[in-house]
Amino acid sequence: MVNESFNERPKANEKKRALAYISKLLDDARKDKNKNQSDIVELEEVQRLLNIKRYGLVWEEHAEKVEEEMKTKIPIFVEDEHKKITDNPEKSDYNFLLEGDNLHSLHLLEKTHANSIDIIYIDPPYNTGHKDFIYNDDYVEKEDNFSHSKWLSFMKRRLELAKSLLKKDGVIFISIDNKEGYQLKLLLDEIFGFNNMAADIHVETSAVAGPRRYAAVNGSVVKTAEFVFAYTSDGHSNIIKQPMYDSILGYDTHYSLFWDEKNNVIEPLIDWIKNNELLSLQFTNAGLKINMPSLNKLMYVNPILRDWIYKKEISSHIFRQGDVISIDDNMLNKLSQNKIMLIDGKYVTLNKKDKPIVLFRYLDRLGVSDDYTPSYGERTIRGNLWKGFSADGGNLASEGGITFKNGKKPKRLIKQLIKSATDMNSKDIIVLDFFAGSGTTGQAVMELDSESNGNYHFILATNEEVIETTYQRMLNVSKDTPMNLKYFKTFFVSKDDEDIENELLDNVKTLVELQWGVDLTSSSIRIVTTLAEAKSIELKGLTKVYMRAQVHSMLTQEQVTKYNQTGVTIYDIPESYFSKELREQGL
Repeated sequence: MVNESFNERPKANEKKRALAYISKLLDDARKDKNKNQSDIVELEEVQRLLNIKRYGLVWEEHAEKVEEEMKTKIPIFVEDEHKKITDNPEKSDYNFLLEGDNLHSLHLLEKTHANSIDIIYIDPPYNTGHKDFIYNDDYVEKEDNFSHSKWLSFMKRRLELAKSLLKKDGVIFISIDNKEGYQLKLLLDEIFGFNNMAADIHVETSAVAGPRRYAAVNGSVVKTAEFVFAYTSDGHSNIIKQPMYDSILGYDTHYSLFWDEKNNVIEPLIDWIKNNELLSLQFTNAGLKINMPSLNKLMYVNPILRDWIYKKEISSHIFRQGDVISIDDNMLNKLSQNKIMLIDGKYVTLNKKDKPIVLFRYLDRLGVSDDYTPSYGERTIRGNLWKGFSADGGNLASEGGITFKNGKKPKRLIKQLIKSATDMNSKDIIVLDFFAGSGTTGQAVMELDSESNGNYHFILATNEEVIETTYQRMLNVSKDTPMNLKYFKTFFVSKDDEDIENELLDNVKTLVELQWGVDLTSSSIRIVTTLAEAKSIELKGLTKVYMRAQVHSMLTQEQVTKYNQTGVTIYDIPESYFSKELREQGL
């Protein structure tokens, strides 16, 4: 719940006013001898309902100028062709950078990408009171009595639109800290559903050092982590398709068995080390006994031991005991103690009680970590504690070759969030960031696209205050990771415009490009909006035609066959792009 001062409100709290009004009506009704008793009962029920406290987020909603603006104007996209980037001519698909208030951009994206976005990542303003959050053209200061309410009003509409864009199996990630994090959690529960929360990731973003250390020494619990909330549209919680791994130092001493595969004999690992002169010397030189606890200590500091144990021919023969399992009698009769059989892909032996148990290989515990400095060794699958991102702070200022005074998120963090939530075999993954800021998401997506041979695309939206920074970063990134990018600006068509229908139809082109990720100036693509164009178009050399759906429906079978025979695919331009706005104008 959000409790804020209402001392400066121009009018009384609506609920209190309503209750006072109902109470007066009840008093009058009870005094009126001619009043029907059923009316009194109904008024009492209304009073009871008004007095009910509900679970959830309650705040003072505020009107937003950019939303009010859409009552008289219709937002459209217009391309700034001078800012188009075509550094990857081998690919015909495009990424998009949208300039304007993100509420307007989201409104237009709802026309082109409803239920179509795979991943949404946003890093909204944290509302710290340090000139990081603008509402209705003014910075919201710490002293503002409605700072929480304005922020929640601002976020609610954008998150509602974001939900409409997300695929059924998509994920939205939102970075936030403790200033608004707890309010945001309740707002997300309200919009996406309480059961649709997939994760509350805690990201270590700073260390207890410098002034923080001084505060900690003096008794403060220093903030070193932020949240990333993850929600889905359909409530699925298994959002991790590619797990991230954290390295583990030392040695897991449970892996104490060594399998002599040649003789099919299981022996203590420590005996194999004792029989190896070079390995046993490492213990002697360190003044340690040759045992498992000493092995754990030396694995921190001794590269000779690490290199030996991490070799595939060694690690694939080191095991630990697992649980008792059930197998059929036929296989059970073939098992014996201290010998291994591979059954249904599992390594199996008998324990001292002659019960079949599964064995786990040390090799399967090894791999390259996803730490700031990746290393090969023991690792564990990361849970909701994402450690070590404070280490990224040293290079954060230089990432992307741009500066950004309101802070950046580490590229590694965003890259790993997106990668973890997408299947490595997926194609045409669309990532949206409508608080694009410094453009970190764009760079993260392009690097993932390069690593996956072309599976990722991005749509970035941000306002005119920071768009030049975002664009410059995309230019910088494209030098190392070639990309194709279209730059759209938000403009408006007045609802009073006498030629509004043609005005809107003239701006269908950018929506077509945005929806399909294409460039309509390509020689192999055409857009068709009239039947005359559909009949007279020269099809030679074309591969795609984007055609108004109603025009497509008027083509004869012979004409459709002509398109098919020349290898041209027709894509229907939805009549719904501006249908709502035109209906409102009686068109």
